[in-house]
Amino acid sequence: MPGPEPRPRILLADDDARLCASVRAVLELAGYQVDTVADGGQALIALRRQSFDLLLLDINMPVLTGQQLLDQLAGEAIDTSVIVLSGESTFDQATRAFRKGVVDFLAKPCPPPRLLDSVAAALQRRLQRQESLCLQRRLQRSEELHRFLINSVPDLFFLLDDRGIFLFVGDRAEGLLGWPAEALLGRHFSSLVYARDRKKARHAFEQVRQGGLRSARRLELRLNMRASADVCHVEVQAGVTLLPPEAATAEDAGSGIGATSVIYGVARDIGERKQSQALQRHHRYHDLLTQLPNGLLLDDRLEMALSQARRGGGRLALMSLDLDRFKKVNDSLGRLAGDTLLQAVALRLKKSLREGDTLARIGGDEFLLLLPGLVLADEAVQIAEKVLALARQPLHYQQQAVRLTFSIGIALYPDHGQTKQALLRHADLALERCKARGRNSFCFYSAELQRAGAATLSLENDLAQAVARDQLRLHYQPQIAMETGQLVGLEALLRWQHPRLGLLAPAAFIVLAEEAHLMADLGDWVLEQACRDAAVLRQRDLEHVKIAINVSPQQFQQAGFARRMLARIAAAGLSPRQFEVEIVETSLMRDMKTTQSLLATLADAGVAIAVDDFGTGYSSLGYLQSLPLHTLKLDRCFVRPISQSGSISPIVRAVLAMARGLELDCVAEGVESPIQHQVLREAGCRIGQGYHYSRPLTFDVLLASLQLRAGGAVLTPTSSHPHPN
Repeated sequence: MPGPEPRPRILLADDDARLCASVRAVLELAGYQVDTVADGGQALIALRRQSFDLLLLDINMPVLTGQQLLDQLAGEAIDTSVIVLSGESTFDQATRAFRKGVVDFLAKPCPPPRLLDSVAAALQRRLQRQESLCLQRRLQRSEELHRFLINSVPDLFFLLDDRGIFLFVGDRAEGLLGWPAEALLGRHFSSLVYARDRKKARHAFEQVRQGGLRSARRLELRLNMRASADVCHVEVQAGVTLLPPEAATAEDAGSGIGATSVIYGVARDIGERKQSQALQRHHRYHDLLTQLPNGLLLDDRLEMALSQARRGGGRLALMSLDLDRFKKVNDSLGRLAGDTLLQAVALRLKKSLREGDTLARIGGDEFLLLLPGLVLADEAVQIAEKVLALARQPLHYQQQAVRLTFSIGIALYPDHGQTKQALLRHADLALERCKARGRNSFCFYSAELQRAGAATLSLENDLAQAVARDQLRLHYQPQIAMETGQLVGLEALLRWQHPRLGLLAPAAFIVLAEEAHLMADLGDWVLEQACRDAAVLRQRDLEHVKIAINVSPQQFQQAGFARRMLARIAAAGLSPRQFEVEIVETSLMRDMKTTQSLLATLADAGVAIAVDDFGTGYSSLGYLQSLPLHTLKLDRCFVRPISQSGSISPIVRAVLAMARGLELDCVAEGVESPIQHQVLREAGCRIGQGYHYSRPLTFDVLLASLQLRAGGAVLTPTSSHPHPN
């Protein structure tokens, strides 16, 4: 007499001891043998030593991650079914796991019924696969029978009489729906069909019944589960077939479809396919980080809202929202903190909106808010003020309070546009105006913005051609030794000789150049021109006068920037010691490892390094000490308050003392009066720059103004252009 069948053996791999204990208890109560391991390496050793019917696998584990373990199993051809049970249930992780042969992907915490159903289904599929392989080996000599078996194995076979009563139900009914086959015999098929699908099912049944032997129908239905409120998605294929004479009963004699004919059907479980399709649809129309609608879904809803507004004569508003200076959050706290704060902001705003409003994340820190069904424009104002107020409430990340603000541009239908494209464009223009006015507020679109936008676009197009058209100029502002009056340096300042607008200072076009990603081209031109001018200074025995070149954050972050700069200097036959690179304080802190390497390359070659606008950023003094710096440039905002009284800010004294302690030069920018010069010199500042000494000059005028004296060059008195009082 054969003994009892061995219980299925399951290996549970998870580094969460408490979860392992609870899952193991659930599985053992269900009759399974369960072994547990705490990491992927132990799981691989266990699978090599013995056979397991099923592996329950966490994704994030020490030694080997779940994904790495799956790769190892495939490489070693270790045969076991795998179900992922993980707290990380992203679409990417799930997709990668399914491609590696995982049979199910469950998210923690997983309800015990769901877990047991998944385990039972996986083991059943494994058993069926093993049995099928066994049958195939036994029936290899009969190709025709083999083909019949492959093509005829259904998920669930059933037979109905002409009234729709079950005559036969396959054993798969219990695994699929929780119903034993015997419990369904004699019941009407519609009792299994989900209420909303019954009308469709009855209609299909009548079509098959009336169509006779040539009729066949295929449709998707939802079937009720026995022990839960869940439904099972199945694809049903049904038709009419003949019963063998010996299978007919007396009741069949009065059947309308013939004494020996019945309706057959095959039901195939498509639940996983439905879940995958639903997940794909969700990811197609939603942002993965915040789970808000994305641009595609907002586009559809905006089209629908516009159609309704046109038919009903209603109004709607489209708001373009941008978190102010959010990049600083990512730079200072890290991208993980930024993502966490974005999720918190999205959740806070979503909960506060009206039913029917759509908040969509377009990308980065950019959002769009659709407000349909407005009566008055003031309603948009109220919602914008509500958004601003909500955003100002502090968020917390790792016990640190973070305050965020929004800039909002608003376009109204029909006032500011009749089409989707017009509203989107005009909301963006209003947003740009809001940013220009100081942010943390909202602006409505106006026709003036359209004209300003066209002017900006024209200026951007002109700037893109400025290098090729030889419209750029370099002016130089002298840097003077306060004790001796000697010229020690020149700051290269870019100017644009616009054909219509005249000579433009950087404030008129640098921001535009950064947004248009033109800074690399402008920076290359500045370096080449500065090299030409440095060669002239060398010919006049003024090699000691450094030319300081401002480097934008875009240039600084380019791969190979230091190498290309040194190559250009060498190609001009110059010494790197004739140049100084000025970098704004905030650029130093973005990627300290890269910054240290780049600055070390320049400094080792002889290029001096200056920190521009020092005191206006948030640099760590410890980091400054670790960088190969030569000069701190004291921002003009600290120099300007020095008045006739001769008072000086404690911050200025602290910066000068720190520069001395670090053995750095200190250049005071914006020195515009004799008293500022005197006070700073007495406080220990060595070098000054500003209108007190000279305005920025063209190179030709600068050369004409230089006068060689013992120890170096000075500016002639006539070249000094004091700033007017």
